[in-house]
Amino acid sequence: MLNYTKLFELLNSHSKFIITCHVNPDGDAIGSEIAIAGILKQLKKEFIILNTSDTPYNLEFLYSKNLVQKFDENKHVKYFENFDAAIFLDLNDLRRTVRMEKYFRDFNGTKICIDHHLEPEDFTKHKFIDRHKSSTGEIILDFVNSQSELKLNKNIAQALYTAILTDTGSFRFPKTTPELHKKVAVLLEHNVKPFDVYDKIYGQDHLSRNKLLGEALSSLELSGSGKISYMVIKQKHLKKTRAVESDVDGFINFGLAIAGVKIALLFFELKDGVKISFRSKGNIPVNKVAQQFGGGGHKNAAGVRLFDVKLAIVLPKVLIATEKIL
Repeated sequence: MLNYTKLFELLNSHSKFIITCHVNPDGDAIGSEIAIAGILKQLKKEFIILNTSDTPYNLEFLYSKNLVQKFDENKHVKYFENFDAAIFLDLNDLRRTVRMEKYFRDFNGTKICIDHHLEPEDFTKHKFIDRHKSSTGEIILDFVNSQSELKLNKNIAQALYTAILTDTGSFRFPKTTPELHKKVAVLLEHNVKPFDVYDKIYGQDHLSRNKLLGEALSSLELSGSGKISYMVIKQKHLKKTRAVESDVDGFINFGLAIAGVKIALLFFELKDGVKISFRSKGNIPVNKVAQQFGGGGHKNAAGVRLFDVKLAIVLPKVLIATEKIL
């Protein structure tokens, strides 16, 4: 069990916090950031939320304008010099902060990691990691419930509901337990409306995203074994549809929904490399494949970002390595 008393002591004993999450944040990352910000507000602490990437448009409803800021080297370096603590949410490897990594490496303040992924980097002794939890949001919810000084309110509850909803695949992934549903029921008591949250996240897509999905589905192929599906999204597809990188969230699930497919891959061409997403069914550890290429993640959901490589070169290598896992 995580030492939530120690976490509370760390938050209470510092004054100024940088809050951050991984590149290309999802619902768990942004939801956890907003929840932690709400907790720090209750403790009357100063904080700034700094991310490498923009917030996906379907998650902007969680906070008021300018609460989350995109890192600007000229504007934000002063915070690394003047703040005394940093909180890392939904990540356990500083490389996933990308453009901020060097500043966090040199940061002299206390570093606090709250996460649920496997194989953490040893960048701080203050790690609150439980890989058995459904999400970082669930860990934060347990933390709030463990401390009498902290209280749930609508903003925190909605942020945590979003974190848990998105990281459990709308409550259908294996870590969706009876205990988790009981915890979520408490969030609903704080005026969180499941339909409204779901509609904002999944029911109001931009036209560009649906056009990009069409391009992705047109690229869908099966490996020779028929057990691996893969789709490819190139920069030309983004330009054609006027979509952005975060629009691809969830696309890989279409590949995993094909009869006979055990593993789905999504290759996303970056301007300076390739991003690869892995998903699997059952007991197939796709994180082991991701690790071979410098990435990582959960057993059934993992990823990697490769820089200065060509899609045409890396794609067949990844397919071969994935076939071996089968």
